[in-house]
Amino acid sequence: MQEDDKFALSGKSLAELTDFCRELGLPAFRARQIHSWIYSKWVSSTDQMTDLSQAIRDKLKQVATISKLKIAHLQISKDGTRKYLFELPDGKLVESVLMSFHDRPTLSACVSSQVGCAVGCTFCATGYMGFIRNLSAAEIVDQVMCIQRESGKRVANIVYMGQGEPLLNVEPVIESLAIMGESVGIGARHITVSTSGIVPGIRRLAQEKLQITLALSLHAPDIETRQEIVPITKKWGLPELMNSLRDYAETTGRRVTIEYVMLAGKTDSPEQAKMLADLTADIHCNINLIPYNPTRNPEGQLLYERPSLAAQQRFKELASRSGKTVTVRLERGTDIDAACGQLHNVFDQARKD
Repeated sequence: MQEDDKFALSGKSLAELTDFCRELGLPAFRARQIHSWIYSKWVSSTDQMTDLSQAIRDKLKQVATISKLKIAHLQISKDGTRKYLFELPDGKLVESVLMSFHDRPTLSACVSSQVGCAVGCTFCATGYMGFIRNLSAAEIVDQVMCIQRESGKRVANIVYMGQGEPLLNVEPVIESLAIMGESVGIGARHITVSTSGIVPGIRRLAQEKLQITLALSLHAPDIETRQEIVPITKKWGLPELMNSLRDYAETTGRRVTIEYVMLAGKTDSPEQAKMLADLTADIHCNINLIPYNPTRNPEGQLLYERPSLAAQQRFKELASRSGKTVTVRLERGTDIDAACGQLHNVFDQARKD
């Protein structure tokens, strides 16, 4: 059997592993053993599954592999952030990031839900790639498992803020959330799913009543600016979007996070800070301000600039009029294009060049 035709064990749920074992004529308890080796011991080979007989391990080796994701490139930032370029079975590439912070002991992984992105936010490098394809639930989960196997470190928090719009791939994302909890062992309260404002996806996610955090990439408090920098606004306007957030918070009982990128001279004015405070006043939320991370369009141009520290502080103080907790995000991995908005398979392009 060709390697590409083999069944990938990592990223699968216990139910999927049970079905796989049943097809091989193996009892259900073998699936639980395999599940433990994958998710508790992070093995990289079926040969390491020592409580399985040699005959079973040989059989598995013929028809299964641990993972079909290959690390095409690993880059490590001066702050310790690790950026992974994964090659998928069909040759497509996608990026994930492992982050650590000096003020907390736990590690966070930023995972992708799509190859490329269809939303096309003007400040985001991923948007310039266009949409290529959705990732399966197993491909989403296996990014975390690959990171743990490579780094030897346990991931405690997950953010769906890598490449792609999670709620344009909502069913596999929901499926992956279940596997993250049941198999990887990451509780829902340690998972954040980000969206640019896909209203049907927000309403679908609300139906699950999960204890995850939903983050809205708002980025502008007025319709004109938001339509310019987040084109999806033309399909779902601010009134409809904010109503969906209110309903989500009411349905789930969970506080949402408002993500807001500060672009110098575009979204960082005092007037916009006051508008943001008014817009979010009756929503159960926190506000997370993101100073712009440099990205270039396909012509190599920098379209925006990062606001000064003084402008950031002024905006934060004015936005706090909403009574919400307002923070300025501490970015990680900016020097290796691993920060918010910078993921664009740069090594793929370098390889092509």
